[in-house]
This record gives sequence, structure tokens and C-alpha cells, in this order.
Amino acid sequence: MGAYILRRLLLIIPTLLGIMIINFTLVQFVPGGPIEQIIAQVQGQGDVFEGFAGGGGEVASGSGGGSDEYAGARGLPPDFIEELEREFGFDKPPVERFLNMLWNYMRLDFGESYFRSISVIDLVLEKMPVSISLGLWSTLIAYAISIPLGIKKAVQDGSSFDTWTSGVIIVAYAIPGFLFAILLLVLFAGGSYWQIFPLRGLTSDNWEMLSWPAKIADYFWHIALPVIASTIAAFATLTLLTKNSFLDEIKKHYVMTARAKGLTERRVLYGHVFRNAMLIVIAGFPAVFIGVFFSGSLIIETIFSLDGLGRLGFEAAVARDYPVIFGTLFIFGLIGLVVGILSDLMYVLVDPRIDFEKREG
Repeated sequence: MGAYILRRLLLIIPTLLGIMIINFTLVQFVPGGPIEQIIAQVQGQGDVFEGFAGGGGEVASGSGGGSDEYAGARGLPPDFIEELEREFGFDKPPVERFLNMLWNYMRLDFGESYFRSISVIDLVLEKMPVSISLGLWSTLIAYAISIPLGIKKAVQDGSSFDTWTSGVIIVAYAIPGFLFAILLLVLFAGGSYWQIFPLRGLTSDNWEMLSWPAKIADYFWHIALPVIASTIAAFATLTLLTKNSFLDEIKKHYVMTARAKGLTERRVLYGHVFRNAMLIVIAGFPAVFIGVFFSGSLIIETIFSLDGLGRLGFEAAVARDYPVIFGTLFIFGLIGLVVGILSDLMYVLVDPRIDFEKREG
């Protein structure tokens, strides 16, 4: 297993390099880079973040070198355009910018946001509590509900309980998350009916003045509706996956053999079926959590006025804040590849019979 893990770790390097090369190359053809944003703002035609900070890292530009290449730059002094290029690092060839970027990333230097005057790492850490809250609690709640429900549906397959719960699950899966979020706001956040939960934010304004028990209660009070809204689709998918996994195992010969030996139904279900049926569900936990964490729904964050990684990525893309775009891409790409290895380790932990080295051999 050690050799397999080592090979997977070594594969991270070319995989991550390929991701960065593809995205860096694509950005070269995207119009409206940060210099165009600044030019538009100077001429009163744009709407980007106030000010800009130079030295944000050697990254790609949607446009290349001279002032003639920037749409809308006519009438502006060439020296001004050249100064912008130096500030953003666009006075260098693309290959040199890319190599400098990789060298900085190897030293864990992800640069500084062009428009926020804050380092990319600090910016990600600032937004991370919201995304962790949504990702962690959504995943835990989905697993806590889906696994017992899926097992019961498998055991009672074809019963009235299985039928009506399947109807509820299908409806829940069909409802878009953002629409369900709006419904929750209308019903429980003072939209038209009850003012039970707060409308925005992760904590109250006086959170620092509260006692620890009150802080915990305030946190869960604020996060309740966003978590419910982001859990709805994952809950439906995971329940059906659990049910189908159990049904497949229940029909196998070893289950009939265990029953023939006189074992109780509970012993058969949780002593034999559970481990095999839950392999794909439990082993996929790291990937599910990271998927929810990374994808942190932009729409749900916007609806509930939460400032997380979803909104950060959207705002960086709109403003062409390349240090933020490429820095977060590198960080999350690296984490995602490592989580892929952790998922394989989870498979071995749940079922020691799995040997990836023999499979590769």
C-alpha cells in the first residue's frame, strides 16, 4: 500500500501542472483583463473594486503587451499603460510569467489580490469559515439522515413506507437548491410569514460580547437555513445510493447462507451486509465533503448574504483578479488530489480485502 500511495503522491505533480497550464493558456484568450478593468474605471466605464495593489504575483493577462492592444486605451498616456503593465507584471512574456508563478507557488507565495490589497492566503482564510460551515454540516446531516433512511427503505423495499419516502425524496431532488433557499427565507426569515431565523450573516453583530454557550447557539441559529438549503439535493442522492447498495448485498448468496445458519435479521443486516453495502457510501465521505466545500453554492451564499469561497471565486472571475483565481485554483486542486488518495485509503479502512497494489499489478 505504501508504494501505491507514493505513486499517487508523485502523480499529483504532473496532474497539478497540467491543470495550471491549461487554465493559464485559456486565460490568455479571455478579453477584459485587469488592465482593461482599470482603464475602464479611469474613463468612468467600468465597475471594479476601488483601487488596485501591485506586486500581486506573476500571472496571466487577457491582453498582451503594448498600449495599442488595450481596447479603450486611446487618449491615455502610454506611460500610464506601461506603468500598469509593470504593476501587474504584464511587461514580461507569458512563459516567464507562468514560470515565475509556479516558482512562487512552490514557496507557498500565492501573491496579493489586485483589487483588495490582501494576500490570497489571508483572503481564502477569511472566507473559509462560511464554506467550512456549509460543507461540513451539510455533509454530516446528509449522512446522518440518508444512511438510516436508506437502510430502512432497503429492508422494507416495496412497502408503503418505501413508496411515500421515495416520493418525498424525488420531490426534494427536483427542487433547485436556490428555490428551496428562497422558500425558507419567505417562510422562516421574515419574508412574508415568521421571523424565526436571521436573514443574513454567519453570526450576530454582538457575537463577540456573548458567552460561549450563547455564541454556539447564535452560530447554529444563523447557519440553520443555509445548511438545510444546501443539504436537500445531497440528502436525496445519498439515500437512494444507500438503499440500492443494501438491496444489491441483501440478494447475494452469503446473506442467504447467514440466514440459513439461524442468525437474527439484525445480525445479518449489521454484521454482514452493512460493511459491504456501506463501502461505497462511507469511503466516498472525503470526496463528498470536499465537493460540497469547494462548490460552496454561490447562489445560496448570495441569498443568505454569506461571504464564502463561492462569492470569492465569482467576484475574482468578474474582476479578473488573477492572483486570486490561480492561487485558489492551485490550492483547491492540490487539496482535491490529496482527498482522492484519502478516499482510496477509506476504501481499505472499511474493507481491508481491497488491495490497490495488486489491482495495478
